[in-house]
Amino acid sequence: MTTEVKPSSRERLLEAAAALTYSEGVNIGIEALCKAAGVSKRSMYQLFTSKDDLLAASLERHAVAYVAGLLPAPDEGRTPRERILHVFERVESQSVEPEFHGCRYLSAQIELKDQAHPASRVAHRVKSELTGYFRAEAEQGGAADPDLLARRLMLVFDGASARAGIGVEDLAGFLAPTVAVLLDTAGMR
Repeated sequence: MTTEVKPSSRERLLEAAAALTYSEGVNIGIEALCKAAGVSKRSMYQLFTSKDDLLAASLERHAVAYVAGLLPAPDEGRTPRERILHVFERVESQSVEPEFHGCRYLSAQIELKDQAHPASRVAHRVKSELTGYFRAEAEQGGAADPDLLARRLMLVFDGASARAGIGVEDLAGFLAPTVAVLLDTAGMR
């Protein structure tokens, strides 16, 4: 006989924060977070010093899976160009899912506005790592100006994620060809 282990209060709070802030935004109330997690406010404050810390911990917890969902495996033998295009193909495929609301890290930064907020700092780090990935691939692929290309790719990434996330842009068959033009212009092979 197997018994199902119920997730801890901490785990339930982290998951509730991830789900609700992604679908409703970071301004979701503490009451709603606690209710969704099945945890009292008192318990929440015993586990996290503030809602801000809960949001940061939730974003941190999902960062590895988020990046893994975008990047190709390192040993797939793709060219740097193909590795960059893969990221945008993933965004295209994710954007058609009904629960897609764009990039959770960009959303957190936009909604919080305060770059010193703990959740903004996590989001900024994740976005900086993605920019670094683009820069490294651009350099390896022979781009004329890897820094400029990485910045342009992030602009397209964030813009596409935001527009698809609010339902005003269909990325299918549009995003990857747009990125290919940027790669061609930059001299990427």
